[in-house]
Amino acid sequence: MTATYTSTSDEAGTTRHRRPRRSAVPLAAQTAIWAGAAGVLALWWSDTTSVVGPAGWLTGAGRITGLLAGYACAVLLVLMARVPLLDHTIGSDRLARWHAFGGRCTVSLALAHTLLIIWGYALASHTGVASQTTTLVLHYPDLLKGTAGFLLFLLTAVLSARAARRRMSYETWHYLHFATYLAVFLAFGHQLSNGADFVGHRPAQAAWYALFLTVAALVVWYRFATPLRRGLRHRLRVLAVRPEAPGVVSVYLTGAHLEELGGAPGQFLRWRFLTPGLWWTANPYSLSAPAQHSRLRITVKSSGTHSAALARLRPGTRVWAEGPYGSLTADRRTAAKVLLLAGGVGITPLRSLFETLPGQVTLIYRARRPEDLALRPELDAIAARRGGTVRYVVDEPSAHTSPLTAHTSPLTAHTSPLTAHALNALVPDLAAHDVYLCGPPGMTQAAVTALREAGVPARRIHHESFAF
Repeated sequence: MTATYTSTSDEAGTTRHRRPRRSAVPLAAQTAIWAGAAGVLALWWSDTTSVVGPAGWLTGAGRITGLLAGYACAVLLVLMARVPLLDHTIGSDRLARWHAFGGRCTVSLALAHTLLIIWGYALASHTGVASQTTTLVLHYPDLLKGTAGFLLFLLTAVLSARAARRRMSYETWHYLHFATYLAVFLAFGHQLSNGADFVGHRPAQAAWYALFLTVAALVVWYRFATPLRRGLRHRLRVLAVRPEAPGVVSVYLTGAHLEELGGAPGQFLRWRFLTPGLWWTANPYSLSAPAQHSRLRITVKSSGTHSAALARLRPGTRVWAEGPYGSLTADRRTAAKVLLLAGGVGITPLRSLFETLPGQVTLIYRARRPEDLALRPELDAIAARRGGTVRYVVDEPSAHTSPLTAHTSPLTAHTSPLTAHALNALVPDLAAHDVYLCGPPGMTQAAVTALREAGVPARRIHHESFAF
């Protein structure tokens, strides 16, 4: 049986909603990517006078796929460079999906390039495929390094497959992925040394160098230099660790100049705790309260080795924070009414939004048991203070559960909230709401399906995933 509790207030919100402009960055980014691909094809076209015979067609196709694979490598690195303009407008999870799709395309193009060039060259020189492969790898400039880079790409593709990811920790997968930097470095030289579109063509070489040097600068600055600079600047330390629910703790942090981090409600940072067993990885956790001048807070559920260890952190532990990241913020709002739909520890970014979003805001918080409702006293206090509505939905209600505030209704039975009918019953005029959604992947998928069936446009459903 599922049950609901309701906490609400009759006070009207005093801050009027101002409709933000929808960012043009996602469309501009996609346009730039495709325009760059068109430019690469134009480079091949301008340098190709004619294509004759099977060998010419195979070699031409190999050149095209090689150029596109090289360009795609640059695009992949930019997507994961954590450039704030892209991250805050497109969203980290959307960028990750683009990166994953682009990665599959890149590996396919690189594989096609390798096979087509070998086959085309073998036909042109009237030799066998094995003999031609040996000649290319051992006797052409930079092709031995290029082959090593290609093999690293294939290894990364295998490790990125869903079946392989399930068998390794996030930390292991994350660090193995750094092999792509080495793969790009190893493969870069053979294009300029052997590519017919670059040999003897200084403008094309200059453009290729400019592209990859720009990408390298973005990666070095945002992935390495910025976290190092902020770590030294803010001097973050653990202030306290407090339990919130079974297996859930809040970590309070203090430091200097924290207002410069600029973390907006709904965003997350990647936290690196400088203590044995944790220092080597930076995991994403959302801010569970609006950032203050000298204090931040994250709330974490024990779901793995890293998150479980946070409950044992000692005050004074040094912390480096990378970010803020994510686009699950007020900037995505387009309607006057907002529904926040949280599951489990997914309440953390939505708790900040519940406190800060103006206008009419409803929060539905789902958990397995009443005791799993983390931060409930804070949510009730916010509802009373700002004039919002909270509906708690639990799958296993307790017979001894009592209301926490005067606004809490008696326990009532209710069907699952992750259906269109149930959501419409809980939230009148649901289709007119913006919906911010955060929870486990299964819940998120079910909720998106239910919301679409309830008439909520896809453009008004906002969510981000931390799954890798």
